[in-house]
Parts: sequence; C-alpha cells; structure tokens
Amino acid sequence: MQDFIIRIIVMSVSIYLVGRLTRLYRVDGYDTALISALVLALINAIVRPLIIFFTLPLTVITLGGFLLVINGISLLIASSLVPRFQLDGCLAATIASALITLSNLILEALLGIA
Repeated sequence: MQDFIIRIIVMSVSIYLVGRLTRLYRVDGYDTALISALVLALINAIVRPLIIFFTLPLTVITLGGFLLVINGISLLIASSLVPRFQLDGCLAATIASALITLSNLILEALLGIA
C-alpha cells in the first residue's frame, strides 16, 4: 500500500511538472494533479488492459507504437473525468503521456523506486 501511495505521488508530480513546463494541457494546481494521478491509475488498472486486448493486432503490426496512442486515450479519459485538468486533443494527449511517462521514470530512478 505504501508503494502505491509513493507511486501516485510521483505520478502527480510528473503530471504537475509536465503541465507547467509545456502547453499541452492545463492542470490548475497540485491537488488537481494528485486527483488526476489517482484517476489515471484507476484507468490504467481497469480500462487500459481492455483497450490493449481489443487493439492487440494493431499494436503488433505497429511493433508496440500504438501503445503511445492508448496511453494518450487513457490520459484523455482522465481529463474528461477531472474538472480542472484540460487537454487540447488526442495528439496533445499522446505527446503529454509520453512526457509524463518519461518524467515519471526519471523521478522513480532518482528516488530509487523499483
């Protein structure tokens, strides 16, 4: 449980930082980033595996490249559920999800989270 909480906090920091450093989406504050991270974690646990299953042939054909689009769709779903988290479109969501993932990996490596 403690590991889950730490990962949510790291993800919320990533969402907040990417939102502040780029103009791909708007997040109003750290509380919104924390709620967005919780919603995104739930989406990644429930909805994302179903989307991956149904788009598996397309993912195989693109050698996994379509997973970037699936991550963007997950971020779009999260932004539609969190009121003060606004995305500009699917392309912005795909780029933002890649940047959030990259910053999340960097923060986890710096903190020593396995």
